Amino acid sequence: MARLLAMVDAGAVQVVIIAKLDRLTRSVRDLGELLERFQKKGVSLVSVAESLDTGSAAGRLVLNIMTAVSQWEREAIGERTATALRHKRAHQRVFNHTPYGFTRDGDALVPLPAEQAVIGRIRLCKANSWSLRRIADTLNADSVPTKQGRQWAAQTVKDVLSNSTNAEAA
Repeated sequence: MARLLAMVDAGAVQVVIIAKLDRLTRSVRDLGELLERFQKKGVSLVSVAESLDTGSAAGRLVLNIMTAVSQWEREAIGERTATALRHKRAHQRVFNHTPYGFTRDGDALVPLPAEQAVIGRIRLCKANSWSLRRIADTLNADSVPTKQGRQWAAQTVKDVLSNSTNAEAA
């Protein structure tokens, strides 16, 4: 995209041809900025799949409407996904990997007592102002495995502390 815009700015192109509009952008704002930049340089945008040409006012209108619909679709999908994930999280249903402290029973999360005890230990250490690195080093020294059976790292400890499922199970 940077190379294309440099070519447009240099006046090296007259027409930009794209296969499909939503491969370029789904943002009305971004499209508006691109069209304005293209128009200033006398460059038309042609979309093959939608049979659109911004060389005319009608083409620009249809293109803007299609982009607005595409942006709405992207936002609606995001809202539906967020709602579904909140519902699953609230009902302790698995929607991704199994978090530390739990196992799966179908798509339900079931607390694992041994890992829940480690989570409690991590929280206590953190409440006593231990650094994430010190907590990880202590767990490794005590041969406490992570969910994947690996060594603890500061980021792994942070992930366990910030996991909302672990907070809800406390």
